[in-house]
Amino acid sequence: MSNFVTPEQFAATNKANIETLLTLANTAFASAERLAALNLNTARSLLEDGVANTKAMLAVKDVQELMNLQTSLAQPIVEKAVAYARSVYEITSQSQEEMGKVFEGQVAEMNKGVASALDKAAKSAPAGSDVAVAAVKSAIAAANSAYDSMNKAAKQVAEMTEANVAAATNATVKAVNTTAKTAGKKAA
Repeated sequence: MSNFVTPEQFAATNKANIETLLTLANTAFASAERLAALNLNTARSLLEDGVANTKAMLAVKDVQELMNLQTSLAQPIVEKAVAYARSVYEITSQSQEEMGKVFEGQVAEMNKGVASALDKAAKSAPAGSDVAVAAVKSAIAAANSAYDSMNKAAKQVAEMTEANVAAATNATVKAVNTTAKTAGKKAA
C-alpha cells in the first residue's frame, strides 16, 4: 500500500476545498447584501423622517410647541438607532455562526484525514513503533479536546455578549422613553 496521495484523492481534496471556499464566499456575499439592504432602507427612512421633522419644525408657532416637538422627535430617533444596531449585530452574528460551522466541518474532516493517515502509517511502520503512533494519537486527541473546549467557551461568551447587548439596548430605549415622558409632563 502506498503512502502517497493518489490523483483521485488529490482531486477530491481540491474539490472539497473549492466547495468550502464557495460556501464561505456565498455566506460573506449574503451578509454583505443584507447589510447593504439594511443601510439603504435606513438611509431612506432617515431621509423621509428628516423631511417630515423639518416640515413639523417649520409649522411650530411658539417655543413651548418647539420643546414638545423636540421631545417627541428624540424617542423615535433613538429607537431607530437601537433597532439598526440590533439588525447589524444580528446579521454579523449569523454570518459568523455560519462561517464557524464551515470551519468546524473542515476541522472534523482534517481530523479524519490525520487519523486515517496515522492508521496507514501504523500498519506499515516497523515493529515497536506502536508507542510513537499511540503518543501522536494521544496528542491529537488532546489538541481536539482543547479545541472543543475553546469553541464551547467562545460560544458561551458570544451568548453572554448577545444577552448583554440586548439588555443594554432595552435599558437605553426605556431610559429614552422615561426621559421623553418626563420632559413631556414638564412641558405640559
